[in-house]
Amino acid sequence: MRLGLDFWSVFSLIFLVTAIPVAIMIVLEKRSPFKTAAWVLALILLPVFGVVFYLFFGQEYRKKKLFSRKGLKSLNRYRQLSFRQLRQFEQSLQKLSPKVREKENIIRLLLKNSNALLTTGNKLRIMNNASETFEAIFAAIEIARHHIHLEYYILEDDKIGNQLKELLIKKSNEGVEIRIIVDDVGSWGLKKKFLNQLRENGIEIYSFMEVRFPRLTSQVNYRNHRKIVVVDGKTGFTGGINFADRYLKGVKDIGPWRDTHLQIEGDAVNCLQVVFAADWYFVVHENLTGKKYFPQLKEAPETPVQISASGPDSDWDSIGQSFFTAIAGAKSKIYIASPYLMPTLEIIYALKIAALSNVDVRILMPEKSDSVIPHWSSFSYIEELLEAGVRVFFYQNGFIHSKYIIVDEVFSTVGTTNLDFRSLETNFEVNAFIYDEGFTSELEKQFKADLKNCRELKLAEWKQRKWHFKLRESVAHLVSPLL
Repeated sequence: MRLGLDFWSVFSLIFLVTAIPVAIMIVLEKRSPFKTAAWVLALILLPVFGVVFYLFFGQEYRKKKLFSRKGLKSLNRYRQLSFRQLRQFEQSLQKLSPKVREKENIIRLLLKNSNALLTTGNKLRIMNNASETFEAIFAAIEIARHHIHLEYYILEDDKIGNQLKELLIKKSNEGVEIRIIVDDVGSWGLKKKFLNQLRENGIEIYSFMEVRFPRLTSQVNYRNHRKIVVVDGKTGFTGGINFADRYLKGVKDIGPWRDTHLQIEGDAVNCLQVVFAADWYFVVHENLTGKKYFPQLKEAPETPVQISASGPDSDWDSIGQSFFTAIAGAKSKIYIASPYLMPTLEIIYALKIAALSNVDVRILMPEKSDSVIPHWSSFSYIEELLEAGVRVFFYQNGFIHSKYIIVDEVFSTVGTTNLDFRSLETNFEVNAFIYDEGFTSELEKQFKADLKNCRELKLAEWKQRKWHFKLRESVAHLVSPLL
C-alpha cells in the first residue's frame, strides 16, 4: 500500500514539475486558441506522456525560424527584384488587363510576404492525371542539356520510381547535372540500393531534415510537401502528384487517383528554381547561381504568374494569407478542390461570409480517403459550412487529390497546399498563383467535369448521420491539431 502511494506521489510530482512549465510555454507561443487548448488538454489527459508528445511533435517553429536563408545569393537577388517591382508596381499594373488589376491586392500581398515576383512571360499547361504528368516530366528530362532539379515529398522504389531513376542515370551519363531532394519521412521507404545506384552515377540526392533517433525532435512534424521539377531553368512542374505507382494505379478499395499538376514554361520557372535553391542551400549549403540556373527574365506579355513558398523557413504563412485574401475578396464564385478540409478559423470565417453574401462557394473533396483521421476531421467542418450556404460535393470516382482554388473569372492557384492547417501553417509548400481569364476558364471546366462524378451533400441529410459517426468526427477534430 505504501509503495503504491509513493508511486503516485512521485508521479504527481513529475506531472506538476513538467506539465506546468510546458503549459506556460504553449500559452506564450500565442498560436491559435484552438491549438493551444488542444495541447493543454493533452497535457492534462496524458500526464507525462503529453509532455513528451509535445516536445517531439508540438513546438511552434515559424517564430523561431527553423533555418536561416542568410547568405543565399539567389534569394537575395529575387528579394531585390521584388522590392524594385513593388516600387514600380503602379507602372506594372498598367500593363495588366482590367480584370487582373481587380486582384492587385493579392499580387501586392505575395510580393511583400514571400518576395513573389509577378512574372508575365509564361505558358501553362494543366495536367489532370498521373500518366499525362509523368509523360510530360519525362519528355522534359529527356531533352535536358545542363541541369535537372527535383524536389519531392514522396519518391518510391517502385515501377515509376525506377523508370525515373533509369532516365536520370542516362542523362547524368550524358553530362547533365542532377540534384534531388526528397522528404525524409515521405520517402522513408527508399532503399540504400536505390540511392546508391543514383549516387554511383554522379547524381546528388539528399534527404530533407532527416529524422533519426536519437535526434528525433519536432522536425518530424515539419515536412517538405513540395513537388518541384526544374529543367535547364526553362521548364518547371508543380502540383499534387508525387513519384509513386499509386498515383497511376489508384488506391485499393477506393479506386482511381484523380490529381492536378501544372507545367510552366517561362519566367516563373526562375521562381520555382529559387524555391529549390533555398532548400538545396539548407540541405547541402551550396549556392546555385548564374544564368544557366536563372535565365534572363523575358517579361513577355503572356500569362501572369507568381510562385509563392511557405513553411517554417518563412516569416509569414504566405500561402494561407493569400488564400484568405482571395476568398474574402471574391465577388461571384469560389471553387475549391482539396483532398482534406481542415481550414484555419480565418478561412472558415471567410468562406461562410462569402456564401452568406451570395457568392457561389463550392468545395469538392473525396468521400473516401487515404488518410483516416484527417478525413474524419474534415467531415467535422462540413455542417457549419452547409449552414452558411457553402455547397459541398463528395467525389465518387475514386480518390481526388487535386489542390486548387478558383476565384471569380481571373484568379486561380494550383500547387501542393491542401486546405488544411497542416499545409497552411506547418509544412513546406509551394503554389503557383495565376491571373488569367483563359487559364481560369480551363481550370473551371475541369472542376465542373469533376462535379459530374460527385454527389452534393444536403444539410438535412448530413445532420441525420448516425451518432457514432459524429462522435468519431468530433474526436478527430479535437486531436487533429496534435498530429
